[in-house]
Amino acid sequence: MGAASSSSVSVSASAASLASSSAASVGASSSLSSSAASSSSRSSSSSSVEATPVSLSLVKIGGYTHSGGASSAEITAFDPASKRLFVINGALGTVDVLNLADPANPVLISSISTATFGSGLGGANSVAVRDGVVALAIEASPKTGNGIVALVRAFDLVTLGTATVGALPDMLTFSPDGKYLLVANEGEPNSYGQADSVDPEGSVSVITLGALGPMVSSVSMSVTSAGFAGFNSQVDSLRTAGVRIFGPGATVAQDLEPEYITVAADSSKAWITLQENNAIAELDLASKSITAIRSLGLKDHSIAGYGMDVSDEDGGTNTNSGTPAIKIRTVPVKGMYMPDAIASYVVGGTTYLVTANEGDAREYTGFAEEARVRAHCTGGLDASLSADSANDVKDSNLGRLKVTANYNGGSSDTGKNATTGVCTALYAFGGRSFSIWRTDATQVYDSGDAFEQKTTALSEANFNASHDNNTQDSRSPAKGPEPEGVVLAAIGSKTFAFIGLERIGGVMVYDISSPAAPVFVTYLNTRSGTGGDNGPEGLAFIKASDSPNAKPLLVVGNEVSGTTAIYQLNLGY
Repeated sequence: MGAASSSSVSVSASAASLASSSAASVGASSSLSSSAASSSSRSSSSSSVEATPVSLSLVKIGGYTHSGGASSAEITAFDPASKRLFVINGALGTVDVLNLADPANPVLISSISTATFGSGLGGANSVAVRDGVVALAIEASPKTGNGIVALVRAFDLVTLGTATVGALPDMLTFSPDGKYLLVANEGEPNSYGQADSVDPEGSVSVITLGALGPMVSSVSMSVTSAGFAGFNSQVDSLRTAGVRIFGPGATVAQDLEPEYITVAADSSKAWITLQENNAIAELDLASKSITAIRSLGLKDHSIAGYGMDVSDEDGGTNTNSGTPAIKIRTVPVKGMYMPDAIASYVVGGTTYLVTANEGDAREYTGFAEEARVRAHCTGGLDASLSADSANDVKDSNLGRLKVTANYNGGSSDTGKNATTGVCTALYAFGGRSFSIWRTDATQVYDSGDAFEQKTTALSEANFNASHDNNTQDSRSPAKGPEPEGVVLAAIGSKTFAFIGLERIGGVMVYDISSPAAPVFVTYLNTRSGTGGDNGPEGLAFIKASDSPNAKPLLVVGNEVSGTTAIYQLNLGY
């Protein structure tokens, strides 16, 4: 399926723009750098003697239910030497440590409290593992203060060191060469325009590490902050380029909110999703600085194959009181990709980025951007969008769809005439898809409406049900299946992408060895109505050579059900 993105643009920190990637030769994947949710940042090589599978299926072989209920299983990471699985328990503000020696029967060993590392701390947000060392991203209390990164030894949980990073460290990952630990400091505000409002700057902390290893007694940590203040004077050009800078009164550095990081296989660069801003930043590891911010453009949902179900009341005709129905169709709507997780891999010497296009609206005291079409477009739709405006804004059509009321800052950029109330453009949250991009943000593939099409007839849940209900169409007006996590696996000469669907649940698997022509492989969903595994948040791949049972595994932290699911990859040759 071809790309459906508008032209991609970038704004660089220096006058000279970075060179575009060379043309790809689609063939065997030569290296891999997985997303931050992965249990390892090591790259794979085409020189591997591992056989290439001709088929792949997923089966659940084990699981664990955490204490705390909802939010008690989020991001996961695995240490092969100790066979321990580390799971962020957001409900209790701890990290659960599971013995995964028998993947069919995970057993709780211990829980790490963030109080271990000092006072004034909130919960842990992310975890990563390398060479027997576990890294934890821990926010401050309140979240607008600077957080910390703590390192612990995997096999006995001894603290190896801590370092202060930016506000709200939301995820972290080791570079493939093990020299750096990168931390995305989201820097969310607590509110806008209030007496106590604080809006910290977003940043990426680059931590230069001392020697790692399963038996080290300490690890030196030198922190450099890669911030965005150098782009503050470029706010107009960023907006023109399509980067969303729209927080009330915010500078560029305050408005950009780093979410996820992936690092190049050669550890020279990193790419960071700026979810709310619908953009990706590039970081140069040699200079430890942000060198470019690139808009991801817009997805055109009016193109065949890129449609979506936009209403939970589409069972009627031109009504505001319809019933749920499955109607995936083209609509005059632009989708903001707004990815959460990101991963990268190399094909034919060219690096590609893979994003899970979740979408995320800002909603704070003092500012909320989300609005339904019927309430937002009080004057109807412009003729360029609809020939039947009076009916298209009804709930059975576009009326229930949630769009932004402030696309890019300022009334002229909302897609709405402030005087007449007529909408000239509709901007929806998320792409309901996964995409593959060149590092210059040129899109080479998008999965279109495939996720919704493939989940129309499930036995596990009703179509577009949310993770906390089993109501058909519940999420149709708001981001649909909501892909959130993505992790990659190089097996033989193939690279596979595993994409978690946060709302409907389950994991989509694609063979992405040819970046412009991925092939759907399988889909597994282990929810059962409102029971089972609900709300996949973080995914971690464990390759066969690291696996306790010598089989490749996929570990999924399910936020809403508070369960960690262990899936085995059954490969055919």
